[in-house]
Amino acid sequence: MKREDLFQQILSKESFLCIGLDSDYQKIPEHLKITEEPLFQFNKEIIDQTHNTCVAFKLNTAFYEAFGREGWEALEKTAEYIKKNHPEIFLIADAKRGDIGNTSKMYARCFFENMNFDAVTVAPYMGSDSIKPFLGYENKWVIILGLTSNKGASDFQFFYSEKEKQKLYEKVINTAKNWGTTDNTMFVTGATKAEEIKKIRKLIPDHFLLVPGVGAQGGSLEEVAKNGINNKCGLLVNSSRGIIFSDDSKNFGASARKKALEINNSMKKMLSKLS
Repeated sequence: MKREDLFQQILSKESFLCIGLDSDYQKIPEHLKITEEPLFQFNKEIIDQTHNTCVAFKLNTAFYEAFGREGWEALEKTAEYIKKNHPEIFLIADAKRGDIGNTSKMYARCFFENMNFDAVTVAPYMGSDSIKPFLGYENKWVIILGLTSNKGASDFQFFYSEKEKQKLYEKVINTAKNWGTTDNTMFVTGATKAEEIKKIRKLIPDHFLLVPGVGAQGGSLEEVAKNGINNKCGLLVNSSRGIIFSDDSKNFGASARKKALEINNSMKKMLSKLS
């Protein structure tokens, strides 16, 4: 997907919402667990109810890989369903891959060729040669971990170099922004670190940011938008548990839609300032 296509979808839907399909089997409604494909059936209902409220779906591969072959089949079937029925949706594999070049090449083939995801999250710790194989695909995106939303981010990401006068996460972003372009590279920036987003915007004013942590993790949509929105929006704000597990009854899909629309109403006001 091209950057302009993503931006136009944001404008037409008046939303920059990314819904995370972190489909934890233990949390899906009980009536689905007796079906042949419980994870896919859960995903399908969420997708059918919310596809016109969001511009992206993000599938965290761990929730599928944990169930072996059946889980992987649910991942593949979900990706295929989205691409077939809602091709405008920006589809993210939240896999956090990153290895030596030859291995990364295989990861890229898996997610971009075999399952046709638009983007994959990657860990930059091993350097440019672990990322560049993902950048060789036209109209595909690499989403690099910049500053994450978890508590443990403080263990390493905020290490300050007196010599370079910057924190480690700033070093990562300053270096990695030159590996690709604004047309194929995004950065993960946690919503729970909203005070840092303003600094990140100065480092990468034109890149898109994928922002997890709004909702269940306590991140503020208002703070994220205030510090991170640019003239092309430049944000994909992810909410997972707060939407998909808002109800465990047979009406879980309608409840998910209601939660997504609540977020949309706030996003609509924020986007009105761009027009």
